[in-house]
This record gives sequence, C-alpha cells and structure tokens, in this order.
Amino acid sequence: MAKKTRPRPRAYVDTSALIAFLDKSDSYHALFRRLFADPPALVSSALVIAEGHGWFLKRFDRTRALQFVAFIEELRPLRLMPVGIDEHVGGVRFLRKFSDQDLTLTDAVGLHLMDKLGIGSCWSTDFHLALTGVPLVVDEH
Repeated sequence: MAKKTRPRPRAYVDTSALIAFLDKSDSYHALFRRLFADPPALVSSALVIAEGHGWFLKRFDRTRALQFVAFIEELRPLRLMPVGIDEHVGGVRFLRKFSDQDLTLTDAVGLHLMDKLGIGSCWSTDFHLALTGVPLVVDEH
C-alpha cells in the first residue's frame, strides 16, 4: 500500500490569526473568517497552541480556553509541528539573528519552521513573523 503523503504546507498559522478568527471583536476577524472557510494546507507549532490556550484562559476563562483546544483538534488541514530540540535551537538562532527585535521564542520557532519548510505565506497580524521576508496575509488583503 502506498504511503499517504500530506500536502506541502502553504501557510504558517500564528497565534494572532487563530485569535482573530475566534474572537469576533478582533479587527481582523472578518479576514480570517474568510481564510479559514477554505484553508490551504496549514502548519503551526505546539508553542502557538500553548500561547493561544493561555491567551483565552487569561482573557476569558477555562471554558473558552478548552474551546480553543477543541477548535485546533478539528482544524483541517492543519499540520501541528512538535517543538523538539531542533526546533528550539532553530528558534534560538532566529532570536539571536533578530536580537534588536522584541521577538518571542514562539515567533522565532515560527520563523525557523517557515524557513525549514519553505513556506511562502504567514497567517499572522504580528509584523515580527515577516522579518525573513515571508509575506503576512494581512498585508496581502
């Protein structure tokens, strides 16, 4: 039986895109609602999910935080990347490269993954995710 191959990720999804989609008060909600209605192959990291869960927990409550996790579990076609030592080291490399920026480790790992996987679009409202030249979807719409 032939091994099933996953489509190559076409966009990296950052925490801010997930929040904008789920939080109707976000100024980018309409854009991400349209994008998530028919998404291409997507990739994100476990750090993004942890960051999003924490945001909903602090901003709202445990129920909304668990709803966020449930949304991620059902989101297709999202490929969730674990963050092991290679991703951590890659992220730290980007932290050092852009040490003049207030870059989080979550964002730096995202930059590493986009570079490593050759991803050409980033679903984010955070300008830090464009530091390597990958265009942000908010700048394209």
